[in-house]
Amino acid sequence: MSADTTAPEVGTTTGGDPPGRRGGGFGLPTATALVIGSVIGTGVFGLPSALAAFGPISLVAFVLVTIGALALAMTFGALSNRLRGSGGPYVYARDAFGDFAGFLNAWCYWITAWAGNAAIVVALVGYVEVFVNTDHRVGWSIVIALAGLWIPALVNLSGLRNFAVTQVVSTVLKFVPLLFMATVGLLFVKADNFGAFNSSGTSAGAAVSAAAAIALFSYIGIETASVAAGRVREPGRNVGRATVLGTLGCAVVYVLGTLTVFGTVPNAALRDSTAPFTDSANAIFGGQWAGQAVAVAAVVSGLGALVGWTLVVGEMPMAAARDRLFPARFARTRGGVPHFGIVSSTVLASVLVVVSYTNFEQVFTTLVLLSVFTAVVPYLFSAAAQLYWLVVRGRAAHRAHLVRDCGISALALVFSFWALAGSGYQAVYYGVVCLLLGVPVYVWLKAGRHEYGEHPTAAGQR
Repeated sequence: MSADTTAPEVGTTTGGDPPGRRGGGFGLPTATALVIGSVIGTGVFGLPSALAAFGPISLVAFVLVTIGALALAMTFGALSNRLRGSGGPYVYARDAFGDFAGFLNAWCYWITAWAGNAAIVVALVGYVEVFVNTDHRVGWSIVIALAGLWIPALVNLSGLRNFAVTQVVSTVLKFVPLLFMATVGLLFVKADNFGAFNSSGTSAGAAVSAAAAIALFSYIGIETASVAAGRVREPGRNVGRATVLGTLGCAVVYVLGTLTVFGTVPNAALRDSTAPFTDSANAIFGGQWAGQAVAVAAVVSGLGALVGWTLVVGEMPMAAARDRLFPARFARTRGGVPHFGIVSSTVLASVLVVVSYTNFEQVFTTLVLLSVFTAVVPYLFSAAAQLYWLVVRGRAAHRAHLVRDCGISALALVFSFWALAGSGYQAVYYGVVCLLLGVPVYVWLKAGRHEYGEHPTAAGQR
C-alpha cells in the first residue's frame, strides 16, 4: 500500500473524485451486485422473526415499503444522473440546501452505516450459532460478532480488486438459495401457520406502520451505488440502472421469501426463532440438512453485505471530508482505500455490538430501528432535494415528464415521513440524540476554518 494521501481541501458539490477515476471503476454488474449485496444482508434472514409479532398484516407493510423503496430508488437514480460524484445523500442535500444540511446528512448516514453493520452482524451470529455456540452464550456470541465485523474490514483494506470479487461471488451465493425459498418454498405454505392476521394487539394502521419501520431495514442500501458513484464507470447511466435493478431483484425475493417463512413455520415458533429461514427449510424438507444449507447461505450473505457496507462507511465521510465538512483524517487513503473511515467505523460498530448484547433484550430489533431512523433522515433530504430542484429548475422539461418525476419524488418524501413516524418513540429518541450530537462537531469544523455561516469569504471581513 502507498503512503497516506490527503485530498485537496476544496469545497465542491461533487463530494468525491470524477467518475471512474479511481481503480478503473466498477461496471454495471458490480454496481448492481453492490446494491443487492448491501441490501440483502442477514436482515432478510432475521426479519420474519421480528415481523412475526404483528402477524401476516406485516406482509401488507412489506408491499407498501417495497413501493416506497422503488420510489426512492428512482429518485436516487435521477439525482445521481445530475450529480455524479461519490457521496450519495450527502451530496444531494448539500447541493440543494447548503453545508449544514449536507453535514447532517453525512453525519446521520455515517451512523446508519456502522450501526447497521452492528445489526447485520447480530443477525449473522444467529445463523453461525446453528453450527457453534448452539446454547447462545453471550460471551461467545460477542466474539463471533466481532469476527464478523473485522473480516469484511480486512477485505476492504486489502484493496478494491478483492472487494469487487468478494461482492460479486457472495451476491450470487446468497441470491440463489433465497430465490429458491421464494419460489419452490411457496408450494409448501400452509394457512394454519400464519396465525391471526393482526396479532399485534393494536389497530391495523398502527401495526402496518410499526411493521413497515422494521421492514424498511431490509431496503437500506438501495442508495449504495450512488454513494460510491465516483467508483462506477459511466455513472450517469449505470448508477440509476444498478439502483433500480437491484431494488427490484431484492423486492421479489423479500416479499415472496417472507411469505414462505410465514406459511411454513407456526407463528408462535417464529417469534422465538433466531434463524427463521433455517427453520422454514427444515419444515419444508425435514431433517437438518436443508436448514444448515440455508444457514450457510445466510452467513455468506451477511459477510457479503458487511463487505459492501464497510466500503460505504468509508466512502460517505471521505466525500464530506473532501468538502471540509468532516474531519480531514476521513479523506486520507492508502491504495485508494479510505482506511481511517473503515477502521474507526468498525471500532464503533464493535462497541455498539458489545453494549447491545449486554444491555438490550431485543438486540436485533433495537439496532434495526435505530438504523432505520438514521437512514430515513438522509432519504427524506434526498427526496426533498430532488423535488426542490424539479420545482425550481425543472420547468424546461416536458410537462408529462415533470409531473411524473414530481409525483415519484413526492411519494418518496411522504414514504420517508411515514417511516420516521413508524420507527417508534425509542428509536426516534435515540436517533435524534445521535443526530444532534453532530452539531458540536459541525461547530468545531467551522470554527477551525474561521467561518461563520455559509459564506467563508465574509468571515475575514468581520
